[in-house]
Amino acid sequence: MIEKRALKTLEFDKVRLQVAGFCTSSIGKIAIEELVPETELNTVIDLLEEMDEGLSILRVKGNVPMGGIFDIRPHAKRAQIGGMLSPMELMEISSTIRASRILRNFIEDIEAEEAIEIPHFIDRKEQLPVLTPLQHEINDCIDENGGVLDSASTALRSIRQSLRAEEAKVRQKLESLIRGSNAAKMLSDAIITIRNDRFVIPVKQEYRGHYGGIVHDQSSSGQTLFIEPDAVVQANNEVQRLKVKEQAEIERILLELSVKVQEVAHDLFVLVGLLGEIDVILAKAKYGQANKCTMPKMNNEGYTRLVRARHPLLSIEEAVPNTIEFGREITAIVITGPNTGGKTVTLKTVGLCTLMAQAGLPVPALDGSELAVFQQIFADIGDEQSIEQSLSTFSSHMVNIVDILAKFDEGSLVLFDELGAGTDPQEGAALAISILDEVVGRGARVMATTHYPELKAYGYNRPSVVNASVEFDVETLSPTYRLLIGVPGRSNAFEISKRLGLSSSIIDQAKSFTGTDRHEVESMIASLEESRLRSEKEADEAHALLQEAQALRAGLEERLRAYEDKKEQLEKKAKDKARKIVDEAKRESEKIIAELREMRKNASQAVKEHELIDAKKRLDEAAPKENKVLQKAVAQRERAQNLKVGDEVKVLSYGQKGTILEKVSAHEWVVGIGILKMKLEESDLQYIKPEKEPVTRTMANVKNRNSHVKLELDLRGERYEDALLRTEKYLDDALLANYPRVSIIHGKGTGALRQGIQSFLKGHKRVKSFRYGEAGEGGFGVTVVELK
Repeated sequence: MIEKRALKTLEFDKVRLQVAGFCTSSIGKIAIEELVPETELNTVIDLLEEMDEGLSILRVKGNVPMGGIFDIRPHAKRAQIGGMLSPMELMEISSTIRASRILRNFIEDIEAEEAIEIPHFIDRKEQLPVLTPLQHEINDCIDENGGVLDSASTALRSIRQSLRAEEAKVRQKLESLIRGSNAAKMLSDAIITIRNDRFVIPVKQEYRGHYGGIVHDQSSSGQTLFIEPDAVVQANNEVQRLKVKEQAEIERILLELSVKVQEVAHDLFVLVGLLGEIDVILAKAKYGQANKCTMPKMNNEGYTRLVRARHPLLSIEEAVPNTIEFGREITAIVITGPNTGGKTVTLKTVGLCTLMAQAGLPVPALDGSELAVFQQIFADIGDEQSIEQSLSTFSSHMVNIVDILAKFDEGSLVLFDELGAGTDPQEGAALAISILDEVVGRGARVMATTHYPELKAYGYNRPSVVNASVEFDVETLSPTYRLLIGVPGRSNAFEISKRLGLSSSIIDQAKSFTGTDRHEVESMIASLEESRLRSEKEADEAHALLQEAQALRAGLEERLRAYEDKKEQLEKKAKDKARKIVDEAKRESEKIIAELREMRKNASQAVKEHELIDAKKRLDEAAPKENKVLQKAVAQRERAQNLKVGDEVKVLSYGQKGTILEKVSAHEWVVGIGILKMKLEESDLQYIKPEKEPVTRTMANVKNRNSHVKLELDLRGERYEDALLRTEKYLDDALLANYPRVSIIHGKGTGALRQGIQSFLKGHKRVKSFRYGEAGEGGFGVTVVELK
């Protein structure tokens, strides 16, 4: 256990007092007052992890319901030994049980949300005893103000009803007296009051015999007597009897409840202990939140690294943060320089932060800080001159140092303030060097302050020791309180004197009295300090640029992620939309196939199976794809030769096949799609390679031109003779392709071409019949021919 002397010297009690201010119950405050640093690494880590869980809960939830908790341990103790608890004590027990139930539900809600991990809080929640039945029993008998309810028992309700009835009778009789014809003359005041728990009226002295009865009191002047008239004596006696009976019943109820408390007294002790622990953890977390503290990493190697640490007892606005690191290669820091520069504050910052971390408290430093768990912390700080013991300052310090040297080991942190002060400077410096050698040589971690110039070279002669100083601004003649590791302090007496107006001749003469070596050392220190400031400034600028670059990179990465997410969403949306269109087209194709099958049933052999297959193939090809831009690119890659008039192509924007009829420009073509002619861009066309024409078995020398013969012949704009020649050739090709039905488009016009074609069809031996097209087939502009 850490010695109490160090806790007092480093003012750990003041930190505890600040933390206690964040407790919500007296239980937590008592526990904080008894808080001491631990010396086992695992214990310290557990304490800090508990506190960090509390910080997480506060960040997520804002607050924790801890109201209504009382220190009920004395009540449970008295119940254990058979004592009767008061209604207020029972109410405090009920309130504490209720608070534990609310807290348990709160932790269970966080556990269910799985937003944060709080294993330590969950473990304590599971240990909380469930005493809800006792809470309900107390609430059934005691109200929130500590009064015993009528419903506490049937007997109590009956007694109180009788009591209220008797009191009403007494009041009624007394009111009749104070309203009598002579009452205004004989009474000091027309009121009913109570003396000695009995109802009385104020009667003037000279009329005391008029009402008879018992005198219970008189006024200070003696002119008024408080008399209980004979008329109400018996009624008052009955009231008193009922009150005694009421009190006896209340005591019986309270004893009965006290016995029930006695049965669960042990659970109540456990409950209070756990609630106190949770209150302490949350108080630590609230303290850390209010003071911008962080949880340090802990080690067992004596290594300390505080990043921009502040003194815990100074306000955030006043404290100057410093980064302090030692404990591995460097085991000792010697801070030199003039007084009032902040050396002692630095010393206390390290010691107090170490004590706080070992007590499970967050430390006022930035993330990335690391502290060691020390078995002992020794501190010789401040002027502890003892008048009682007739000891000088030097003697008082030496008593402490002798005690420290007798107790410390390699697992200790030793803090010396103004080591060797209070005696002859030369001897004091020699003693300081010897003491530091002893402590450093035995492996302890040391921080010491001194204003002896002889110790400035101490860090240069020993590999495990580093010099440090606190920066002093000569311009403002005040310390900046910034710690400079690696730079020893230097005297600023000459500079300060010059700034204050001391003659230059006097200063030059003073300098001549100092040795050349001293002057060179001071110049070296000044140069080191200037280099240090320059390097720190450059480091700060580089750090600022790095942060700016990191922020820029993070912003760009965030924008890239947002772009990729948006792109993925749009692609998915487009694919879903395309898939719906495709599905709709397929459903339509199936519907058409079903209609064609129905037509074949109704028209016997009029529609053949290969027509159904061809129709489905055309419908499938007409189905839209997910990415037309990709189709265009594929079409460009797959085109084996340049397009020319007569090529069959697929129009990507419509998903239909067509034939190139005419070239308009370098990149535009006129394409025929059925009876339509359209001018289209070349990029919207996909060349379709003709299928190989297989040789039929029955006609070895005749090619099947099924893939080249369309189901319709367009004669619009043709001359009559040419139209008849094309019709004849087309019917031969259709018969070779084994088409059962074809359509001849002749248009409406004057009707001459239509009549000529139909006359030709009547005389053709392979024409079974012909008819005009239906409304959906082109009407009178088309003739549908059935072939044999």
